[in-house]
Amino acid sequence: MARGVKVAVVGGACVVLVGGAGWGLYNIAHALTGDGETGSGSGGHRAVETGPPSGAEVTDTARQFFTAWEKGDAAQAATYTNYPEAAQELLTAYSGDAHIGQVHITPGAATGTTVPFTVKATVSYDGKSLPLDYDGELTVVRGKTSYRPLVDWQPSVVHPELERGDTLATGESAAPEIEAVDRNGAVLTKDKYPSLGPVLDELRQRYGDATGGRPGVELVIRHADTADGEGPADTTLLTLAKGRPGKLRTTLSASAQAAAEAAVRRYPESSVVAVKPSTGEILAVANHRDDGFNAAFLGELAPGSTMKIVSAATLIDNNLTTANGPAPCPPSAVWQSQTFQNLKGLQPDEHATLSDSFARSCNTAFVKFADEVKVDSLTQEAQERFGLGQDNWKVGVPSFDGRVPASGGPDTAANLIGQGQVQLSPLNMASVTATAMTGAFRQPVIVPLSLDDREPARARGLSPSTVQQLRAMMNRTARSGTAAGVMAGLGGDIGAKTGSAEVDGQAKSNSWFTGYRGDVAAAAMAQDAGHGIDAAGPIVASVLRSAG
Repeated sequence: MARGVKVAVVGGACVVLVGGAGWGLYNIAHALTGDGETGSGSGGHRAVETGPPSGAEVTDTARQFFTAWEKGDAAQAATYTNYPEAAQELLTAYSGDAHIGQVHITPGAATGTTVPFTVKATVSYDGKSLPLDYDGELTVVRGKTSYRPLVDWQPSVVHPELERGDTLATGESAAPEIEAVDRNGAVLTKDKYPSLGPVLDELRQRYGDATGGRPGVELVIRHADTADGEGPADTTLLTLAKGRPGKLRTTLSASAQAAAEAAVRRYPESSVVAVKPSTGEILAVANHRDDGFNAAFLGELAPGSTMKIVSAATLIDNNLTTANGPAPCPPSAVWQSQTFQNLKGLQPDEHATLSDSFARSCNTAFVKFADEVKVDSLTQEAQERFGLGQDNWKVGVPSFDGRVPASGGPDTAANLIGQGQVQLSPLNMASVTATAMTGAFRQPVIVPLSLDDREPARARGLSPSTVQQLRAMMNRTARSGTAAGVMAGLGGDIGAKTGSAEVDGQAKSNSWFTGYRGDVAAAAMAQDAGHGIDAAGPIVASVLRSAG
């Protein structure tokens, strides 16, 4: 795209801004907010209302909007919003494609400009009808150009689970229901394991037909397609007629899943994944997020010092040092005019080995090696040995495969400590730990590859010598290094690595932690939660304690 050209998507319309950004934005607002409708004034000068809508305006606007909505008059209801085209489209689908009628809306007492309400309606399709009840809220704002009080249009006005680009539809389900079971045959449901909701929806979309089930009739949210043309699976809101579910065996462990669900509930915006290193099978995936996003598989965030597992392997495999070789830890390090510091309180050690600096999570020790590694050394190690960053994982549901670019400049150093341009998910980091443990990259899976003859991603893995050194360093970190407090009390063969990643605009860093015990490797991330031992560490320790 040419420099100076910006594309904005507003209310479903694509608008190109060339220079004069202020003018372009003014005209977008005038054209698309619905505030500039004709007939709103006499053409002469007259006083107009400004500022937030009054209580009377809020009540009256909401009443008129609700009345039109109840009547099924989408066009009229849309005129009371600031995005009439988008509002009319979704409200038309509400009574049309979704077959929702007999709508009765009861407003609650307004709080400022926000009006809560309840909806009682009926969904009818092919001779079958069921009641639909839910709560919602809307906000009334002052029109930017018409100065009218208008409903601030969001898809969530129609239903709280709707997001931009979503719509509603009722009919035969796109895929039969599934009865997902764990590795031992225990049934896995959204009610018992809330984090599995998006995962079970995706499994149903992909494998429902293959299980031999029969589709039912459902009211669903149809989500907008992503950039690759594959939108998330439909979200079922109401089942009018049950189909026959087909059984789908997963690699998950009900006990590990229960432990993961309980662990993330203690920390907002957190995610965890556990895998079986000897096979690559995913044992648990859990998220505690307000937005319902499966960040455990799809998150794209800097992993902080947990990345030092890959960085240490890079240094060893490129013959730059060994676990017992030199890796001095100065108080600060400068690379291409950028100064890097260690965590507050970490004492410098000019005679440190790589094992010393790894266990204490010394940033400057790794940054100093930026002089010796090639721009693409870390990238090649991540791709060729750990299977990251090639966009070819076939887990069974959508996943992010990691991003470790060969970026030069200050990012060559920053990437080595898991900052810069490196982005991973907890699933990626659990896989990294599994590879470090066993020496073999086994692409994670949540359903058997044989189910649909998927070809897994491959990588050559690590040499026995590198594995021995990584395990020794991770074991030391768990026993006496930065992870010792969190891993205390866990017996057997254990290892860990702490991490924290600074993010612009956040008061605290993102907390990262990865570890293993026996044949279980787990990794967790908690946004805006501090150091690795503050949130992610206790999550991983809980999972390892229950699943190990």
